[in-house]
Amino acid sequence: MQAVVIGGGVVGSLIARELSRFRIKVVLVEKSEDIGQGVTKANSAILHGGYDDPPGTLRARLCASGNLMFDELSEELRFPIRRTGSIVVAKDRSELPKLEELLQNGINNGVKDLKIVGRDELRELEPHISRDFRYALFCGSAGITEPWMVAIASAINVAANGGEVVTGEEVIGGRIYEGRVTEVFLSSGRKLKADLVINAAGLFYEKVASAFGVSVPSVYLRKGEYILLDKKASELVNMIIFPIPTAAGKGKLVVPTVDGGVLLGPTSVELPGFSPEDVSTTDSGLASVRESGENLIPGIDNPKFFIKSFAGLRPETVQKDFYIRRAEELANFITVGAIRSPGLTAAPAIAEFVINTIVPETGIDLTRRDDFTPGIEERIRIKELPVREVSRLIDENPSYGRIVCQCNEVSEAEIVQAIRDGARTIDGVKFRTRAGFGRCQGGFCSWNIAKILARELKKDLSEIGQNSKESWVVSGKVRQ
Repeated sequence: MQAVVIGGGVVGSLIARELSRFRIKVVLVEKSEDIGQGVTKANSAILHGGYDDPPGTLRARLCASGNLMFDELSEELRFPIRRTGSIVVAKDRSELPKLEELLQNGINNGVKDLKIVGRDELRELEPHISRDFRYALFCGSAGITEPWMVAIASAINVAANGGEVVTGEEVIGGRIYEGRVTEVFLSSGRKLKADLVINAAGLFYEKVASAFGVSVPSVYLRKGEYILLDKKASELVNMIIFPIPTAAGKGKLVVPTVDGGVLLGPTSVELPGFSPEDVSTTDSGLASVRESGENLIPGIDNPKFFIKSFAGLRPETVQKDFYIRRAEELANFITVGAIRSPGLTAAPAIAEFVINTIVPETGIDLTRRDDFTPGIEERIRIKELPVREVSRLIDENPSYGRIVCQCNEVSEAEIVQAIRDGARTIDGVKFRTRAGFGRCQGGFCSWNIAKILARELKKDLSEIGQNSKESWVVSGKVRQ
């Protein structure tokens, strides 16, 4: 048997990995040039506690349980997490009922290490918080990670267990026979045998479902704008800081990042129509992000801290809940869509839910393997190693001593490993190694990364893109 998982974001990649535990060939298909380059790469990267989601929803059911799965998952797949904890801050007693409501939600959803604290304890937790805040809901299980590395590591694990990872290919339809999908068609003309199809196409889940004649709830896109701050700003922030949530969402946050930076944002604006390419930022949106950050942490709105701005998109439905169902029209077609916040946190639990609850509805009986390998080999980051260990690596392989990214101290050897793992673009290397994530945002290293890609992939430099085949960096030589 063969399963085709459409979408190489964090949800699709974890579903493919979960399927790899069974005696079924798994093919993971991603239309971008690398894994985790859609919704997965542009979000707050938070492991939510699970107190904000309305009890009875799939979001509530899967968020708290997904959070608890990340420690073991990070050990197996070697991606970083930090249990920073989080606070939702309130100014006075008039806002306390909202904190009490969130506390009760969390208790109902099974969240642990959750409590309301007063001014003194709040100051101990977050010394630089604005003096305007007197109360907070503290959640000790909240944390941060790198979502794209969860997806990339999962895809590496799928391949290590005999699966196939296909990138740069779009699913355009399939062959249907007697109410079941039998083949999946790719944009290259390739046809994949399919006994099971799982549509986890992120922003495009409705489009993919439509290509197979399957009806799903309409997707609505919501855009969030962010500002990334320099590592110097991390001196002002210990944990994830939320304002009081509103009907529009969790609000604009202050969030430490795994590699030592800080994020401000996001905004939350529903886009008119279906415009999945609209990741533009606006003066008004970024101004509101800065203002909100300053209201939470005075002094954080400092131009000296600013590195870059960006925007990410979220798919949701009018029901504002995950949509995870087998199609009525096709017995072996499952859609996993509208994975809005807290989709990252819930992702491991979503994968188990799909395999254990939804797949049996297709009539497919999965048999567990006894040779599944849950882990991958840890990729070397010389910046995180003792000097003596780095010296030993350089003696064995001199390319560990050639630093390509000065900001984040990424060596040529690490970039070569990323390419061997599947990176095909400058951004592919960036997200796998952090080369280009630093203060200069690739201003000094992108050119050398492009040359290494061309050398390792045996391509002309003009064939190397920033994040896709169309995003060329150079068009050719100006002289021979």
